[in-house]
Amino acid sequence: MGDLSSRVVIVGAGHAGGSAAAFLRQYGHVGPIVLIGDEPLLPYQRPPLSKGWLKGEVDAEGLQLKPSSWYEEAGVSLRLGGVVMGFNRGAKTVTLASGEHLPYDYLILATGARARALPIPGADLAGVLSLRTAADAEALKGALGPGKRLAVVGGGYVGLEAAASARALGSHVMIIEREPRVLARVACETLSNFFQDYHRARGVAFELNAGVEAFEGGPLGDRRGHITGVRLADGRVVACDAALVGVGAHPNVELAQDAGLECTGGIVVDLESRTSDPFVFAIGDVTHRPLPLYDRQFRLESVPNALEQAKQAAAAITGRAMPPHEIPWFWSDQYDLKLQIAGLPFDADTQIVRGDVSGAKFAVFHLKGDLVQAVEAVNAPPEFMAGKQLIAKRTPVSLEKLANSTISMKEVAA
Repeated sequence: MGDLSSRVVIVGAGHAGGSAAAFLRQYGHVGPIVLIGDEPLLPYQRPPLSKGWLKGEVDAEGLQLKPSSWYEEAGVSLRLGGVVMGFNRGAKTVTLASGEHLPYDYLILATGARARALPIPGADLAGVLSLRTAADAEALKGALGPGKRLAVVGGGYVGLEAAASARALGSHVMIIEREPRVLARVACETLSNFFQDYHRARGVAFELNAGVEAFEGGPLGDRRGHITGVRLADGRVVACDAALVGVGAHPNVELAQDAGLECTGGIVVDLESRTSDPFVFAIGDVTHRPLPLYDRQFRLESVPNALEQAKQAAAAITGRAMPPHEIPWFWSDQYDLKLQIAGLPFDADTQIVRGDVSGAKFAVFHLKGDLVQAVEAVNAPPEFMAGKQLIAKRTPVSLEKLANSTISMKEVAA
């Protein structure tokens, strides 16, 4: 049984931390909840930062997970702009930069991840940007507009989404990627080629197989100067007014490591999101979590993962039955494209493309034998939904039927 009157401290007020507070109250927890965030903002959604926020379609209120009145009504104590220095597992206290010690019965670490910086000359120039927070998005928004030149270093999802938004605002965009294709680490070649062609057709330029040596800049009245270009490994310089660096993220494990918790590529947790200390949970982008379906541990960065683990921690603390395991899934919006991905292509030995790639309505299925491991669906919701169910239920499929888009997904799944 859980203790519904226990004192819960949540470190990190992003999607995972904010959701954990809400699920605790939803599951009947009546004890004190303290939510500590290092940003001055109420918990907010991050996916719109590279899309609706940049294009001015979403305002700060539209980003919020809950209206400001909810926290007072729900009895959740907010400590915004609060920096946590560490926590003492023996004393069960969290120490803030102000010197205050907050006691806890249960601690939830939702510290997220931070943008990976490039350790190259000029990285500290003004106009060298990343995109993880609302403040980052606001800085990027100020750098976009008709005729402005944006260099995007790294062809991952964030870079591609920002490129699409920048084009919508009239900016010139060059994507610089060290691999031979964009999305090389996270998507199959069919998908990479499709997105490259789609972006090129909308005016985005690419430098592939291109290393970045330095950011170049000149003084602009301030001491550190402003970026004017990106120098490639072959010596050429890509002129720009701003550079967005999107080359992955580091999980913020330092607090957990300092407290002696097990960390391997993230804070190691079990299927209840519990760390190696039974009174400390970790959720969201910072965790290295079990994926029972794939028989391995992995770090996921997605809103569905943050929500799933927030539910797990809240259920464990309140003594509720664990929610059913979910299939990892992700999405990306670029131009008029909606990409939906279910599952992960671990151990897959076959790829089947279903639908019309040139018509921007298709899905790529990754199979291990006759079992679907993952599906990448572009403007193809039926394939995504059915694929997700096939992955979850481990339903064998006919590869011939799957490849034939005249046969409905309902029939394939049957």
